[in-house]
Amino acid sequence: MGTEINQKWWRRCTDEGLLARGMGVYWLDPESLNFLRHLTGKPIQIPFSSISEVKTGKWHSGQWAGGSTVVKIIWTKSGRLLSSGFVFSRDDLKTAEVMRQLRSRISG
Repeated sequence: MGTEINQKWWRRCTDEGLLARGMGVYWLDPESLNFLRHLTGKPIQIPFSSISEVKTGKWHSGQWAGGSTVVKIIWTKSGRLLSSGFVFSRDDLKTAEVMRQLRSRISG
């Protein structure tokens, strides 16, 4: 759903594909959350070591998620505080499982 700077919906990050919204696939590797937007060639990588918080909401970057839970990854890159929003699933139980996996990787 895009990436905000300093958790301000009107300050969207434009670096390396972080501005664009869109559908895609995600995966967790041992060191990062990866998201590859459809029709692009390079995934967005968010290293677990840069994540400070994982939280939820119903909207992100000025966009409502149609009632689905938005997972907000709070992280730092190049000295800036960023918040990247994802809808991993419309099923809240599946979303909770992704959040559990993320939290276990950033705390461990």
